[in-house]
Amino acid sequence: MTGQNAVPLIVLSAVRDPAEAVNSALRRVGQPVQCTWLPTLRDLGDALTQINPQLVIHAADNEAELTAAIAIRDQLAPAVPVLLLAGEADEARIAAAMKLGARDVVTLANAERLQAVVLRELGAAGTQRTLAAALKATHNARTQLDTVLQRSNDAIIQVQEGIVLEANPAWLELCGVEDGIAGQPVMDLFEDSTHAALRGALAACLQGRWDGHPLRANALLGDGTVLPVEVSMALGEHEGEPCVRLVVPSRPRAELKAPAAARTQAQAVNDGLLPRAELLAALTERLSHPVPGGMRCLAVIGLDKFAALERIVGVTASEEVFTEQARLIRESLHPKEIAGRFGGVRFLALLERGNENDITAWAEQLLERVQKHLMRVDEKEVSVTCSIGLSVVTPGHARLDAVILDALECCRKSVTRGGNQSLMSDRADTENRVMSYDKVWVKHIKAALMENRFRLVQQPIASLQGEDPGMFDVLVRMIDHQGKEVLPSEFMAAAGRNDLMKNIDRWVVGASLSFAAQKKPECLFVRLSRETARDPSFLEWLDNHLRSSRAEPRRLCFQVSEESAASHLSEIKTLAARLRERRFRFALDSFGSGRDSGGLLEAVPLDFVKIDGTLVQGLRGDPKLQLRARLLIEAATRHSVQTIGERVEDANTMAVLWQLGVQYIQGYFVNEPEEVVLRAER
Repeated sequence: MTGQNAVPLIVLSAVRDPAEAVNSALRRVGQPVQCTWLPTLRDLGDALTQINPQLVIHAADNEAELTAAIAIRDQLAPAVPVLLLAGEADEARIAAAMKLGARDVVTLANAERLQAVVLRELGAAGTQRTLAAALKATHNARTQLDTVLQRSNDAIIQVQEGIVLEANPAWLELCGVEDGIAGQPVMDLFEDSTHAALRGALAACLQGRWDGHPLRANALLGDGTVLPVEVSMALGEHEGEPCVRLVVPSRPRAELKAPAAARTQAQAVNDGLLPRAELLAALTERLSHPVPGGMRCLAVIGLDKFAALERIVGVTASEEVFTEQARLIRESLHPKEIAGRFGGVRFLALLERGNENDITAWAEQLLERVQKHLMRVDEKEVSVTCSIGLSVVTPGHARLDAVILDALECCRKSVTRGGNQSLMSDRADTENRVMSYDKVWVKHIKAALMENRFRLVQQPIASLQGEDPGMFDVLVRMIDHQGKEVLPSEFMAAAGRNDLMKNIDRWVVGASLSFAAQKKPECLFVRLSRETARDPSFLEWLDNHLRSSRAEPRRLCFQVSEESAASHLSEIKTLAARLRERRFRFALDSFGSGRDSGGLLEAVPLDFVKIDGTLVQGLRGDPKLQLRARLLIEAATRHSVQTIGERVEDANTMAVLWQLGVQYIQGYFVNEPEEVVLRAER
């Protein structure tokens, strides 16, 4: 019985014996075949079309017969190989047959060679068919892709080595250009502030390491205006070479064709700037939940001397200026932060940042960007400045009205002092409030320490260059009497002001040693306060706990802030050296926040530096900060110190850090802190 996997082949011979011999020889080597015997040449044409054989073996008596058979093959099935079956095979006979178009010459006398040649030809023919099918599929896919590109409502371009290969009609319509943009550098299609993130994302995508994150960018339109867009990227192929496909999801055609004023208003909505009523509702909802980490601050941003600008450019045109400033403000914020129009020429934003330095840095960067941003309005170049009022939201019992009024008052004071500046609220009762606040929290902290009501949480650190490094940043949470988590932003400041940081640090270190011994992470980053870093008894305490926990020291990396290292260089240098002697690792966080970061690389023995989160969060659209970060990273690399970007909260920032050469990142874009399911032994 002929198996379903039997290979069809034709044996053209005056007698049947050769067909049976070939069939038998191939089956002995495990190759099932379905041999069709053809006694005459005139049957070959029909057999080629009906049987669809994978091989023809011709027992020809002379060259004329072989030539005729090959001519029929060439006409009807040119891909089917032909073998000459002869009484003997020598070099001259093989050469002559191959010259006529045969693949080889075989004999029945040498069964092993016949088997090898037939299997070789069947394999080669199979490979050829697979290749042909793949090429056809590729051609069909390319044709379908071209159709999709041309008909898609999404705006799509394909980029190779930084050059636009092709753009579909939707992209040309989006950008308002009639001529093709093929051959142009892709960077020419976007505003300068977008370039660093775009370069990093393109490089990551080509390496197959861009995980579909949407990139926020500013597209340059044909009329010279800027359109904020979200760009998705995917790895593709063009003429056998890798390329990157950039896709902007479709917008309603009515929006694209709307007048400039209507379009800018739509852009403001798309940028996430809320109308006043929705803004206040969103703020009330957000403040009803505790901040995941760090601190909150309300910012009122008012445009300076806007009435004078209206007289220069006109009321209608001034709306374009106002909308452009809205875009700059929205781009300065993290994606999850809330912002909107508050009334008049003022905006209101809720910032969620790590600490007060982060808030101040944000305000300074926004002031500088607004002042330097030139706009063309009705053939006039104009620029504006702004004033910013800031009011910190007290954790746990925030009254929205009071905080807004404080921020408004600070904004008003900034205006009266000449504008183009920011002012942080210093409410008169702050000191009394802090004292009352501390009195409550000191009691809670001491009780939690006595009752072992602290927990570790871990935040993964991701690699930008390879596989999961198995590294985590360790954070601490207090558990109240109702079993609810209390975030560090609510109690750490009180602990620092009341000499309780060393107690909390020792709890965290002890818990981290236990966790490292049981779970064996690659590396846990454990913060030490300034007080612990300067405590001469800490190392002896650590040695005792290291012995009892049986943890491997290499699994812990202790970190102190750059400020602590700069202020107490001799003590931190000694601490780092002694920790590394014990095979612990050592790191600086907030690296780049001081005046002599490079000098600390020379002075302190380090394994890692964490690039300051304030610097990282301003990188997306600021070339000066990008240059500063690059110099820090290059200096660390020269000293064989690995770099980690702190507080990464969006894809654009990740892409910039990739471009700058940072090795690892951490932050809410990577993952929120997760609870370590392990209770520390006291």
